[in-house]
Amino acid sequence: MTNRTGGERPGSGFGRQISETRLGTIRRVRVRDSVEYVWWLSKTPHPKASNLNVLKEYSEDMIRLNRNGVRGTTRPSGHVIRDSFDKIHAGGAIPPNVTEAEFDLPEAMMKMGNNAANDVYTRRCKEGGIKIHPARFPALLPKFFIKLLTDVNDLVLDPFTGSLTTGAVAEQLDRRWIAGEAVEEYLKAGKFRFEEMSQNPMLF
Repeated sequence: MTNRTGGERPGSGFGRQISETRLGTIRRVRVRDSVEYVWWLSKTPHPKASNLNVLKEYSEDMIRLNRNGVRGTTRPSGHVIRDSFDKIHAGGAIPPNVTEAEFDLPEAMMKMGNNAANDVYTRRCKEGGIKIHPARFPALLPKFFIKLLTDVNDLVLDPFTGSLTTGAVAEQLDRRWIAGEAVEEYLKAGKFRFEEMSQNPMLF
């Protein structure tokens, strides 16, 4: 589930909604609306998940600490550094809750655009005169959560699938999947996702 943020909503201090275009390009009082929340919902307080599936490469600083060793101490902040802090046997670092889209790289921000204009899906839709889904999201978004929350052969459900991005990613990661979509035209175009997956598996 996503909830787009930003913009002044009806009922705000001004009592009216001001368009993003006016705020950004005319009045110049705000930056681009570019943040979305992803809500991770669970039926239980302890959902199935494993951050071992989404570990990041260790940073150069961590590798240096491993090489030189760490002496146990307590920082002025009260944070306790143990002698084992420099161990890298896990094979990677746990990513932060804000992470790079290409999460196998040692970065610290999840940045992913949605402006693909020349991918297989878009080209095939244009060639076939099929309506392109207006709210597509990058494959890296479901990829991260499918890897974090499921195992091979698990079932992934996407009840509002749009252009079948989640299904294509689940297929690539050897998960079973079920998708639902109210607009049949979007589902027909979604088959191009699997064509794209076969041509460029690195996208998934």
